[in-house]
Amino acid sequence: MLELAIKGSKRYWGWMALLAAVVGVGFLVYLQQLSFGLGITGMSRDVSWGFYIANFTYLVGVAAGGVMVVLPYYLHDYKAFGKITILGEFLAVASLVMCLLLILVDLGQPMRMLNVIFYPSPRSVLFWDMIVLNGYLFLNIVVGWNVLEAERNGTSYPFWLKPFILLSIPWAISIHTVTAYLYSGLPGRGFWMTAILAPRFLSSAFAAGPALLILLCLVVRKLTRFDPGREQIQSLAKIVAYAICINVFFFLCEVFVAFYSNIPEHTAHIKYLFVGLEGKGALVPWMWTSMGLMAVGIILLVNPVTRRQEGVLAVACVAVFVGTWIDKGLGMISGGFVPSPLHHVNEYAPTIPEILITLGIYAMGALVLTALFKMAISVKEEVAG
Repeated sequence: MLELAIKGSKRYWGWMALLAAVVGVGFLVYLQQLSFGLGITGMSRDVSWGFYIANFTYLVGVAAGGVMVVLPYYLHDYKAFGKITILGEFLAVASLVMCLLLILVDLGQPMRMLNVIFYPSPRSVLFWDMIVLNGYLFLNIVVGWNVLEAERNGTSYPFWLKPFILLSIPWAISIHTVTAYLYSGLPGRGFWMTAILAPRFLSSAFAAGPALLILLCLVVRKLTRFDPGREQIQSLAKIVAYAICINVFFFLCEVFVAFYSNIPEHTAHIKYLFVGLEGKGALVPWMWTSMGLMAVGIILLVNPVTRRQEGVLAVACVAVFVGTWIDKGLGMISGGFVPSPLHHVNEYAPTIPEILITLGIYAMGALVLTALFKMAISVKEEVAG
């Protein structure tokens, strides 16, 4: 099926060339970082995780969100999702590729990643994170490829694939749960040290992943002859509506516990994010924008009248996607590091090299996703023809 990815119009190849150019720029800047070190980033002794890990955390959620089409289709036999399940699986593949690349650039020296392999330790959460991320990538490639091949041949997928499909469902939950444990297991970080962090991560994942999938389905319908289906899009929209409501509710629970207990180690982080601390509040407008966007998303998605209008639905999905990215990306990382355990407020802001490298990784993910979607849509158009 690889030949389907290298057959396309001038518009297709123009898009791929643009993405390749952005990847090239990001790679050249990464070579500068590789030579000079992480000193070209905005990270410091107080903020040792920055823009790379913020985007990594968010994209793990996008990858995990793919289970919201896999689970209803394979486990509950919801036939409608049969048209878009492969798109959700391929979105997970592209997201995981970006996750692994973001970890690579965050390490500074890429050879350091071999330490997890050469010196494995079940006591290390990073060890388990390596297993769940690479395992989920493997599962989605194997399942997605074989299901698509079977569809192209007009046959059922191989019987041996069923255990892999069933395994991929709890595995999707595990990738974001383990990612949450990376944060919540750190003593002295009051903003992260909460048992509800994993549920918060999963609720935002089940909102952001399907929201992006809806937007991709609308783009696919406009640019190709394949129609993902109105019922499928509306079902995904309901999932996004419930998930974003739960995500905001979980956050409000955190706010209540922090301020009712009035423990400074818990309240200081939230104060920094929403009203500023010690005269510093670079993220305050960002966080209020995030809350506003998620509120708009909830209003538009919960109301059936607005949800059924696909133009409004697209606006709502963009609001949810951007709102959760600010909340779980910028806010979650900086909110956990600022203030420091010594109550020092040393703010973090990504540098231009960090942003360019991250854009290059996003372009690589988009390139992979475009090629995978090209294969999937070509097969579906062949079958329909």
